[in-house]
Amino acid sequence: MSKTAISLKDLRLVVGGKLRLKIQQADLDPEMPTMILGPNGAGKSLLLRVLHGLTLPQGGRITFPGNLGQQKHQAMVFQRPVLLRRSVMENVAFALRARGTDRNQSRDIAGHWLERAGLGDLADAPARRLSGGEQQRLAMVRALACDPKLIFLDEPCANLDPRASVQIEHLIKSAVASGVKVIMVTHDQAQARRLGGEFILMHQGQIVAQALRERFFRPTWHPLVDAFLAGEPLLAQAQDQI
Repeated sequence: MSKTAISLKDLRLVVGGKLRLKIQQADLDPEMPTMILGPNGAGKSLLLRVLHGLTLPQGGRITFPGNLGQQKHQAMVFQRPVLLRRSVMENVAFALRARGTDRNQSRDIAGHWLERAGLGDLADAPARRLSGGEQQRLAMVRALACDPKLIFLDEPCANLDPRASVQIEHLIKSAVASGVKVIMVTHDQAQARRLGGEFILMHQGQIVAQALRERFFRPTWHPLVDAFLAGEPLLAQAQDQI
């Protein structure tokens, strides 16, 4: 990889006495969208939290190129959006003010993003009364309005209907087109193909396969990838004993 990568080395996370993450070495492309796939309990969401600094590992090192590692240049959207007991507009404007944007400008920026996401007519509505798809779009808008260089997405389309998922995907594609680095967890293989450039397969807290799109989805490239894409259970991988 010629560009300076997002580098993970010797990451180790123990939760409740169990080894949940063990990543010896991985380099993520700093620009193209990275899709993280794997069965339930593979450690995908934990990895996002560690990368974003929400969970501290017991060991290891993460190196970001440039200023991607600074919290002010990062954002994260969770599977279940966490919204304030405020209006739709204020959910976005408050996040902007928390980052130093003045009150008038924060409302202007918030209004612009709400219009882009098709939420302009709901600006004054209570955020927590929106539909599930609308709430997730609001969470995306709140993150993107803060102009991040790197955004972590933890199954942003889980439990959404197809129309709502398409709207979220449109926001993600727009972010990528504007130069935002996306690292996203998804269980939807078709969605991963539509959005991703780089792909990671996780199993039992480890990165067991990593490749660009053409290689990752090529039959017989990797037995664990083949099994996962076919919906088969993955082979057990040995882990160190705690």
